[in-house]
Amino acid sequence: MVLVASGVARIDRAPALTAGSPPAVLAADTDTDTTAAVDVTPGVPPTTPATTAGARGLLGSGQPVTIAFAGDTHFEAHLRTRLANEGAAMFDTMQPLFAGADLSVLNLETAITERGSAQPKEWTFRAPPAALDALAAAGIDAVSMANNHGLDYGGDDALGDSLAARAAAPLAVLGIGTDAGDAYRPMLTEVRGQRIAVVAATQVLDDTLIGRWTASDARPGLASAKTVSRLTATVRALRYFADTVVVFLHWGQERTACPTTNQRDLAPQLLEAGADIVVGSHAHRLLGAGRMGDGFVAYGLGNFVWFNESGPNGDTGVLVVTATGRRIDGYEWRPARIRNGVPAPLEGQALSDAAARWNGLRACTGLSP
Repeated sequence: MVLVASGVARIDRAPALTAGSPPAVLAADTDTDTTAAVDVTPGVPPTTPATTAGARGLLGSGQPVTIAFAGDTHFEAHLRTRLANEGAAMFDTMQPLFAGADLSVLNLETAITERGSAQPKEWTFRAPPAALDALAAAGIDAVSMANNHGLDYGGDDALGDSLAARAAAPLAVLGIGTDAGDAYRPMLTEVRGQRIAVVAATQVLDDTLIGRWTASDARPGLASAKTVSRLTATVRALRYFADTVVVFLHWGQERTACPTTNQRDLAPQLLEAGADIVVGSHAHRLLGAGRMGDGFVAYGLGNFVWFNESGPNGDTGVLVVTATGRRIDGYEWRPARIRNGVPAPLEGQALSDAAARWNGLRACTGLSP
């Protein structure tokens, strides 16, 4: 189904990728707005789809598309009260951070349920479906639940609630599904004649929960970035049908301001598979970003809507990347500070200082400006 909002024609989520190999991706007929799953053998370019109406052969208007990315978001403690009392109005201060963006994506670090039992872990987060409505009303187009809190309240009831909320949400909810094909299913969005694909996965899961939380061909759960071959196969398949491919990840090590070995190993594999933009969060700290060859990588977006805003926990912002197809035209970091749980843009000297600190984080990433 194609939705039109703010001038953007959006297919919220493509049909599920089929189990195993080869994956399936979306071919959309732009004249009729119908969709169909198309099997693609990894490494072999498709023939018929790429030359028929609606596939990549007729896409690519040459118009730049601007995508805004933000980090960890939940609705714990006083944020739950603000959501109940204010709804989308609680996000008014953050609106300037997304100005001019065609699409906006963030990490939703919580289960969407009011039932279930807390999982055996130190921190567990959950929020009502109203959280999705408020984020959509504030202009967010997609959220990822592929993270180490996406199934915090476990069990069939809580997982079912999250999937039901996803189905009813006025935005795309990525990285969770009834099986692996569903969990890896991308959002496919057409903006300014360019088709943008966004797929989400997590490289971070508690060791004791990996088996139960990871979606498989026979089990619901989260899309895992630990299964690198499945993630790269998904990216390769999307490459044939999208002008710009984005991978949104949960990765890194908490309270560490430099990328881990796992992050630095995964990023080039995704770019080689065909991703153009690889971004993510988890560390609750800002990490560096920049160019890797022709692609763009951001290792850590920090917290965004968060209950702990002390010290570096409160350093935040929105990363804005502009791309024309596979070409990264430019990027901008818009610094902010979390205040009362929600980001507020910085001004004056505070803005200049925060921007300089962010640029300095690139030093330990191996990325280029």
